[in-house]
Amino acid sequence: MTKLVAAEGGYQAFKLGGTEWFWLVFSAATAVLAVLVGFALMRGVLAADQGTPKMREIALAIQEGAMAYLKRQFRTIGIILIPLAVLVFLTSTSVLRGDGTEALSFAQSGIFRTLAFLAGCLMSGLTGFIGMGLAVRGNVRTAAAAKVGSLPAALKVAFRTGGVAGMFTVGLGLFGATVIIMVFQNTASAILIGFGFGGSLLALFLRVGGGIFTKAADVGADLVGKVEAGIPEDDPRNAATIADNVGDNVGDCAGMAADLFESYEVTLVASIILGVAAFRSIGANPVLGLIFPLIARAIGVLASIVGVFSVRATENDKSAMAPINRGFLTAGVLTVIGTTAVALTYVGNHHANEGWKVAGAVVIGLVLAQVVSRLTEYYTSTERAPVRDIAEAARTGPATTVLSGISSGLESTVFAVIAIAAALGVAIALGNGNIQFSLYLVALTGMGMLATTGVVVSEDTFGPVSDNAAGIAEMSGEFESEPARIMVSLDAVGNTTKAVTKGFAIGSAVIAAVALFASFIETIGSEFNVKETGSALFHNPLTQINVADPKTFIGLLIGGAVPFLFSALAIRAVGRTAGTVVQEVRRQFREHPGIMDYTEKPEYGRVIDICTTAALRELATPALLAVLTPVIIGFGINYLALGAFLAAVILTGQLMANFLSNSGGAWDNAKKYIEDGHEGGKGSEAHKAAVIGDTVGDPFKDTAGPALNPLIKVMNLVSLLILPAVISLRDNDGARFAIAGAALVVLIGAVAFSKRKAEAMDAVAPAGVAPAGAHEPSRDAALTAEESPR
Repeated sequence: MTKLVAAEGGYQAFKLGGTEWFWLVFSAATAVLAVLVGFALMRGVLAADQGTPKMREIALAIQEGAMAYLKRQFRTIGIILIPLAVLVFLTSTSVLRGDGTEALSFAQSGIFRTLAFLAGCLMSGLTGFIGMGLAVRGNVRTAAAAKVGSLPAALKVAFRTGGVAGMFTVGLGLFGATVIIMVFQNTASAILIGFGFGGSLLALFLRVGGGIFTKAADVGADLVGKVEAGIPEDDPRNAATIADNVGDNVGDCAGMAADLFESYEVTLVASIILGVAAFRSIGANPVLGLIFPLIARAIGVLASIVGVFSVRATENDKSAMAPINRGFLTAGVLTVIGTTAVALTYVGNHHANEGWKVAGAVVIGLVLAQVVSRLTEYYTSTERAPVRDIAEAARTGPATTVLSGISSGLESTVFAVIAIAAALGVAIALGNGNIQFSLYLVALTGMGMLATTGVVVSEDTFGPVSDNAAGIAEMSGEFESEPARIMVSLDAVGNTTKAVTKGFAIGSAVIAAVALFASFIETIGSEFNVKETGSALFHNPLTQINVADPKTFIGLLIGGAVPFLFSALAIRAVGRTAGTVVQEVRRQFREHPGIMDYTEKPEYGRVIDICTTAALRELATPALLAVLTPVIIGFGINYLALGAFLAAVILTGQLMANFLSNSGGAWDNAKKYIEDGHEGGKGSEAHKAAVIGDTVGDPFKDTAGPALNPLIKVMNLVSLLILPAVISLRDNDGARFAIAGAALVVLIGAVAFSKRKAEAMDAVAPAGVAPAGAHEPSRDAALTAEESPR
């Protein structure tokens, strides 16, 4: 009896024929093509004009700050990864064939999986590094194109800058998985889990660190600049404005690219893991379940390449949104045509209409991507009622502004859950009662949702590129009339694309986590050598997670609480770092009064250093929470409680991520709606209230919300890594309690240390900076003492 396919250490019984090798080579070649297209796009962007000397000077400051931060962050991450790589090795198991012989020994499995883990980290980090590296160069070139009055040229530069990140994301992701399958074949599932874990962990680091940096700078810049000093956004007199622009890149470029890379990888890994067992359960050739996800992914890459080049504005286009939507639609249609053709010709319909079912699952994912994107757009667009209602509420003060945004975010979460649940329901229905095959279709739904990732990453990176371009235009003081209108238009569209892609990332994270959860159940069956397959596997008492069991229910409760603690840590980090930024900017205004009349220049580097130091200092605690909590539950209670824990993390994490992202996006655009001249316009009481709402929403939408995506997947992957050990030690109370106790002590210490750092930062401010809560009597009295950020 061949063991069930498991995410952790399962041996997959299949044989690669000539057709399968053709598709593997096709997949690898497509991945290489995507990387080559990325280099070609990079060359085109770098060849564009950089504008005036003043614009180049501002852009250089942003480049230096962004690259300095990212290099320091990677050095810090490198240190943290060393013990985690050891953990990956120690949690490995030997891989046995169906006859009981070893396919991989413990040492071989550990070494190869650890190398795959490091490769996943490297590729995830590389996508973020390359994407951000070009974004900080494409921003000034976008502004230069707009300066000559050409929307098509500015859009081309900005979107193709994002296209580089998109191509490297899909190219490296597909190439890594394909090579692992080519090399390891029947034991690839044991190695792929390390690759996915590496990508997810690095995404978590980049999301948390980048989110803290960008929002601390943004909040500090807004509170002192807009509300206290009464100067515009991106005004060069604000010492935090360069850090704010740097943060746009380290948060939205590097963070999102790594986030979608790991979602892209995790859904592919889950599909490959589940596919062999799924096709065996219907009596079909199991290798079809392994190869089809790779083919579908390769077709999506080709469609994304066409989609990126399809984004072209005409002189008749008044907004960049129309050509961007055309590019996304083009990629989606090509993906549907290509995957359906392969499903019907390669997979076929010889047993249970499996060809139509796998094609249908991919289409469901593409439709879900559109639905989630449109829902996000509805709740965050200035053209829609929710944002305008918040803007209207701002007329009566900050309290009603915040309340209106919270209610809008809560409401948006409900419809997002309904959309995802409906997609999962349809995918399960296609399985026709076979739960094992249904869960494979769920994984393929995630594949479909992420099929056009190349275009989605391009859209997301377009946001900070256009935002930075608008900032460079504002700080240079050289843009008027039509060029200024083009920059405002691109910035507005960029805000929309950023919000839409955040919703997309959340939805794809949930689908990926559900697929990983299915792998968790199959791993239990494999470890206990359960002989049932198909639906019978999930009805076996050993694999059933019964929440009526008090121990299991405890796991459920703790899992539901973890996303709240994680969000609290992230938001607290932003709050205290922003307070330090506020103090520093106030100090510079006080000690250098010539800044306001342009006779003195702010010390931009001081704020960048504050944000960098704080962001890197805050990395460890959220990472430990993600890695150690499953260890505590699994070893401290049992494997069924760990399963319930994961289910709760997926549910509350998705709800919290949607609420935080959409409420924050709505507050942001309500502020912009007022700045466009509505509800009293800039400088009005409504505008001041909207700025406070936006400030509250900043860490919601750009720090805690996005970071919950990798948190969910990291916890699922850690659980898969430790599950064999949890099961094998279930009767050894001394060993398992010792492991859980040690993990608990480390986690409590990390959380306590994180809370103490807030007190230390208040007690010891940077040289020359007033303590938190201090108020300068000479400053503009736009904030009362009660409204002060500290």
